[in-house]
Amino acid sequence: MSDESPSAREQVFGSQHDRIFERLTRLDPDLARYIREFAYDTVYERPGLELRTRELLACALLVSLGSPAELRTHLRGALLAGATEAELRETLLFCIPYLGFPRVVAGFEQLRSLLEHSKEASPQAGPPTHSNQKR
Repeated sequence: MSDESPSAREQVFGSQHDRIFERLTRLDPDLARYIREFAYDTVYERPGLELRTRELLACALLVSLGSPAELRTHLRGALLAGATEAELRETLLFCIPYLGFPRVVAGFEQLRSLLEHSKEASPQAGPPTHSNQKR
C-alpha cells in the first residue's frame, strides 16, 4: 500500500473513520486493533477484488447476520468505494431467495435511512452516490 493512496479502511469509513475506531476502542482496545489489523489492513488489502465488490459482499453478508449498525457503515462504505445506489439495491434484492424478506426489508430500512440522512446533511449534493444508473 503506498503512502499516497488511502487504505481500504480509510476509504470505507471516510469521514467516519476516527469516530468508528474510537467507538471500537471504547468497547475494547484489542477488538479495535484486531478489526483494524486483520479485517482491514490484511483481508481488505488483498489483491483480487475491487474495494467496491468487497463492500457489496460485506453488505450482503451483514444483511444475512442481521447487523444493522455494521450494515449501515458498509452501505456508506460501498458508496464511497464507487458503488451506485442501484447496485446496492440489487445486492439487497439478491439476498431475498437466500435470506428471506424480513432481513432484506431491514437492509432496505438501513439504506433508506442512510440516503435520507445524506440528503439532509448535503441537500445540494443529494445522496452520496456516484450514479443512480447501473454500470
